[in-house]
Amino acid sequence: MNGAGGRQEVFEFRTWGGKRAGSGRKPRLRADRPPHRRVRKRPPLTAREPVHVVIRVVGEVGRLRRRKAYQAIRRALLTALVRGLIRVVHVSIQGRHIHLLVEAGDERALARGMQGLQISAARHLNAAVAVERGLPRPRRGQVFTDRYHAEIIDTPRRARHALGYVLNNWRRHREDVAGAAQRRAAVDPYSSGIAFDGWRDHATPFAFPRDYQPLPVAVPRSWLLTDGWRRHGPLDLREVPGPRH
Repeated sequence: MNGAGGRQEVFEFRTWGGKRAGSGRKPRLRADRPPHRRVRKRPPLTAREPVHVVIRVVGEVGRLRRRKAYQAIRRALLTALVRGLIRVVHVSIQGRHIHLLVEAGDERALARGMQGLQISAARHLNAAVAVERGLPRPRRGQVFTDRYHAEIIDTPRRARHALGYVLNNWRRHREDVAGAAQRRAAVDPYSSGIAFDGWRDHATPFAFPRDYQPLPVAVPRSWLLTDGWRRHGPLDLREVPGPRH
């Protein structure tokens, strides 16, 4: 196009050439949303292999070896038994964590069953905390610290070690000398040891209060927890478990 004085004017039409590098709203990391971490896939599991599971609670929940926390976990175990996704064969409640010996059909059933158990336990524990602290409604917030830790038991020796570690774990943490009532008990009152038939001394009396309600557990079905572990000898009531292998 010619303008005044014969000078040619060129009109440039700007077009959108696509998204530019670095344009747009910058991503912002929320304080309550930690960076994504790659979660390791659970190893395959069969019904022949029991699992030693450990779950831990946050500090705000308090010590688990108290009456209301015991009842909360007991209700969660009852719920797990009814649902039937997992079979909790033995359990012991320690100060900040819980040990369980679990049987499941496969790794998916284990994951779903443990998820349900933790949800139920969290709900009952939050309600217990509210009652103890005089809160108008159940506590809200995280109860368990992270994913549960699971160790597959695949030999009779490991089965025997796991049974001793779970049922006598209170002696490892010196909970057996924490109070007069516990010192009188031959087995941990916060465990399923009273239902175990593999103690070396069957004649030792179990000194529990008359209103004691044992933790509900399932009868084992896997050979490793019924007969296999017995190849390495019965459990001693005073046995103190060592480090985990």
